[in-house]
Amino acid sequence: MRLLLDTHAFLWWVDDASLLSPRARAAIRSAANECLLSLASCWEMAIKQSLGKLKLRPPLGQFIPDQLAANGFSQLAIELSHITRVSALAFHHRDPFDRLLAAQAVEEGLAIVSADPVFGKYGIKRVW
Repeated sequence: MRLLLDTHAFLWWVDDASLLSPRARAAIRSAANECLLSLASCWEMAIKQSLGKLKLRPPLGQFIPDQLAANGFSQLAIELSHITRVSALAFHHRDPFDRLLAAQAVEEGLAIVSADPVFGKYGIKRVW
């Protein structure tokens, strides 16, 4: 299964945080699954870091590539089809980053690893 990691799921995985559910942890750990991190999540982390809401060491430009490599995750680019899908989504969610993640999951046929149940309203399989 191809899994799109919500920003918090990625950070909780990297931090080995207990907030990550056992089911989500097992799905990420499984060699049968491909884990993807969207550039939307990278952008969200950059904004939170600039606002002082997220502290990362090393800096973001090194942290993300290091973690992708260390965990065998792939980066998911933002395509025009993802952006145009956003305009067709119902407003179940107002967060622009989550709306883009939902659009990517729909367009690419991905399950999403997220604590946020609203993704289910978009018909996306949510792993949590």
